[in-house]
Amino acid sequence: MTDTVLPHRDKHQGRNKRIGLTLVVVVAAMVGAAYASVPLYRLFCQLTGLDGTTQVSSGNPKGVIAREMTVRFDSNVEGGLPWTITPARPITDKIGTVDTVVFTAHNSSDRPITGQAIFNVTPEQTGIYFNKIECFCFTEQTLQPGETVEMPIVFFVDPDIAEDNNLDTVRDITLSYTFYAVKSEGS
Repeated sequence: MTDTVLPHRDKHQGRNKRIGLTLVVVVAAMVGAAYASVPLYRLFCQLTGLDGTTQVSSGNPKGVIAREMTVRFDSNVEGGLPWTITPARPITDKIGTVDTVVFTAHNSSDRPITGQAIFNVTPEQTGIYFNKIECFCFTEQTLQPGETVEMPIVFFVDPDIAEDNNLDTVRDITLSYTFYAVKSEGS
């Protein structure tokens, strides 16, 4: 008896190969999307101010308006970072004014430690209007054993906030930083 391939069997094998190829493409697309999701989400938050993500600016080209805003500052330190952070004092100024405030950080350990800060603002809807020109949070900070440093932030609140009817009653914005250890030498 000779082996003969039945026509319906060839049809099923071809369909199975197409399904298998489709599944491989879907899995590859899902893995690619997983790797791209973090940078895409970060970009989306920066563009829209979602989750209190602030904006980065080189200056305020729109001027100053009469409405005042109080900006409060907060700091938190994750457990593994032996730093003491003193946030800047609140500042009240006209919207659009470029202000500079200073946080103070102290490394209370006996070794150099590199840290970084992540940030957000509340109310979250104000993130799109909060612009930082200069900030210690843009780069990692290395503090030597026992070192105390001043860390400036140069910022302004965009005057376009006055056009957002949902934020008419907002008079206070809180800029909050959470500091975490990036690396520690000698540990």
